[in-house]
Amino acid sequence: MDDQTRMFAAIDKEPVDTRDILTRVWAALEEKGYEPLDQIVGYLVSGDPSYITAHGDARRLIQNLERTDLLEEIVADYFKNLA
Repeated sequence: MDDQTRMFAAIDKEPVDTRDILTRVWAALEEKGYEPLDQIVGYLVSGDPSYITAHGDARRLIQNLERTDLLEEIVADYFKNLA
């Protein structure tokens, strides 16, 4: 029996462009007459995808992002732009 740890690679995922997804979701929300900031914050706080319209495939797109990763990127971008 080998005592080394084996490496397992899950299905390769395409890289996700967070900025592009958020831009598309924002546009879809505006097109449907929603206040994008309120809707996205509602989604991030609750995890309920019904805050995001299905229009333009926005709901599916935003669900491709992990909420914690999305929050991390938003906060990092905020502080990066303070300087």
